[in-house]
Amino acid sequence: MALPISPPILDEMTVRTFQAEGVTIVRGAFTDWIEPLRAGLAATMAAPSPLERSYHPEGSAPFFQDLCNWQRIRQFRDFVEKSSAAQIAAQLMESQEVRFFHDHELVKEPGTTLVTPWHQDSPYYCVTGDKTLSLWIPLDPVSKAQCLECVAGSHLWGVTHRPRRFDGSRLYENDTMPEMPDIDTDRDAYAIRSWDMAPGDAIAFDFRMIHGAPATTDSTQRRRVFSARWVGDNARFADRAGKGSPPFSHVVLKEGDLLDGPDFPLIYKAIS
Repeated sequence: MALPISPPILDEMTVRTFQAEGVTIVRGAFTDWIEPLRAGLAATMAAPSPLERSYHPEGSAPFFQDLCNWQRIRQFRDFVEKSSAAQIAAQLMESQEVRFFHDHELVKEPGTTLVTPWHQDSPYYCVTGDKTLSLWIPLDPVSKAQCLECVAGSHLWGVTHRPRRFDGSRLYENDTMPEMPDIDTDRDAYAIRSWDMAPGDAIAFDFRMIHGAPATTDSTQRRRVFSARWVGDNARFADRAGKGSPPFSHVVLKEGDLLDGPDFPLIYKAIS
C-alpha cells in the first residue's frame, strides 16, 4: 500500500541528526496510536504467536517478547498501514520507498533483572542496506535510567559485531565477526544517547546501531514497547538459513534479491 506524498512531518535538524548519529528522538508523533497499540499488545500477550520468546529468570519478573504479529493483530496492521510511521521513516532514511520489515513487542515488568546486552540488529536480520530504521515506541512513560541506549555514530563504524543469544551463545556457528566492545567498562568513551520519554514519543535508530537496554529492577513501572522496523530503497535479502531473528524461514527469496513480497509490503512511495 503506497501512501500519497504529503508535507514533511519532521524538521530538517531531526533528519540531519539521524543521518549523522544513526539515532534521534521523535517527540509526540504517535500519541493518538498509544491506546490502539496497548490494545494490540494486550491481545498479543493473551494469545502469543509461535515466535513468542519470553524470559523468566529465577527470582526475576518476566520479560515478554513476541514478533511478526502485524498481519493478525488488527491494531498493529492499522498502525503499519495508516499511521505516519512510514512517512517518518522515509524522511529519516532519505528514501523514496519504504517497506515494512517486522514488528517486535517487548514488555519488561517491574523487577526484571534481564539486561538487554549491547548489540546491533543488522546481523540478526535477513536484510542488508544502508537505509534501515527501527521505531522504538514506549507505551508507558520511560525514564532516562530505564530507556533504550544507543551509541551515536556506531552505524558508520563499518563493523558488524558477532550476534549472540541472551544466554551468551553464538547465533551462528564459526562466524568470523569481531566481538562487541565492552562499552560499559568505559562508557565515557562513547556518545551514548537516551531520553526521558512519554507515550507517543519514539526513538528512531539504524539497524547497524549499537544499542542495549537496562534491567527494570529499580522501577515500579511496566515498560511496554512496540517496535516497528522499516527498510528503504534497494534493501536486499540476506539468507540467514532460518537462524535470524525473526527467522523468516518460509521466505523463498534468494541472497541478494530485492526485499519484496507479502511479508515486506510497500507502505510508502514518493510521487515524483
